[in-house]
Amino acid sequence: MRAVVFEDYKTFPALKDVESPVPGAGEVLLKVAGAGACHSDVAIYDTFEEGMPGAQPPAFTLGHENSGWVEELGSGVSGFTKGDAYLVYGPYGCQRCQACSRGQDTYCENVAEVGSLGIGLGRDGGMAEYVVVPARNLVPLGDADPVNAAPLSDAGLTPYHAIKNSLDKLAKGGATALVIGLGGLGQLAVQMLKAMTGAEVIATDMKEDAMARAAQSGAKTVGGGPDQVAQIRDLTGGRGVDVALDFVGIAPTVGTAMASVAQGGRVTIVGIAGGKYTWDFFSTPYEAELTNTYWGTIQDLWEVVAMYRAGQLKPAVERFSMDDALDAYHKLQAGEISGRGVVVPHS
Repeated sequence: MRAVVFEDYKTFPALKDVESPVPGAGEVLLKVAGAGACHSDVAIYDTFEEGMPGAQPPAFTLGHENSGWVEELGSGVSGFTKGDAYLVYGPYGCQRCQACSRGQDTYCENVAEVGSLGIGLGRDGGMAEYVVVPARNLVPLGDADPVNAAPLSDAGLTPYHAIKNSLDKLAKGGATALVIGLGGLGQLAVQMLKAMTGAEVIATDMKEDAMARAAQSGAKTVGGGPDQVAQIRDLTGGRGVDVALDFVGIAPTVGTAMASVAQGGRVTIVGIAGGKYTWDFFSTPYEAELTNTYWGTIQDLWEVVAMYRAGQLKPAVERFSMDDALDAYHKLQAGEISGRGVVVPHS
């Protein structure tokens, strides 16, 4: 079968012929419907170096945002029907620590022992014609489109978990939420905030087309520039936002979030660009929280799929054939994809 393979650090991935995987005990072989191209993939081959925290040693097939149809069951697996569509929970933990027991494999306490961060993150992923997945990691899609669903396993799950963690700040009259960065995750965050809360949503980005799409989803938009924070605060009557979600994570966006948050509000850094922020007592709103989050739980993903099946989430997807899979990454790095690039191996 063909697969997009991460072969070495600082090296663009290759489209190669590899052996088709065979499901082992407790596993399911999926015929891949869609595989999302994510900036985390770019970090794997373009940012990380051997020995860096988070670096996963080559070689393996990329793709941690996956959906597909059941093709074959491994030993000990039952309850699945060939041809049924599923979304894949990508994190892969030890299944016996406290974090894994609550479905939060992302925070597995024995990750070094497991040997990977997840499917497509150290373990062969779904940027291929077929992928092997633990049966427990499959969330049923029913009759919903599995190709458009593929990005939800990260680009949907990650903002959902961050928003869910902040619902206590938004469960009141007059609540406001700020979304910084309107790529694939940010656009879905706007849709989720509108569906899950009564908060007024403010969205900001440097790209006019991205802000236009956020406005179509019900957000008030503010462009970048020297008066960006002032405009955001004006929309809240000067008070600041109750929740700020930064989907970029560079120093200027973290600074914007902290300058825009209200007293007692919460800023969550979701983007992993590694930006620094200098805290001091007098310039930070009293009791404002600054936190971060990574991916989400498998329970969260079931809830994301429920929103998708109910029509509350509409991922913006640009489809690529397997022949053009590498183009998805070229366009992603060039900033030429609006939404999420999804490789469709069997189109």
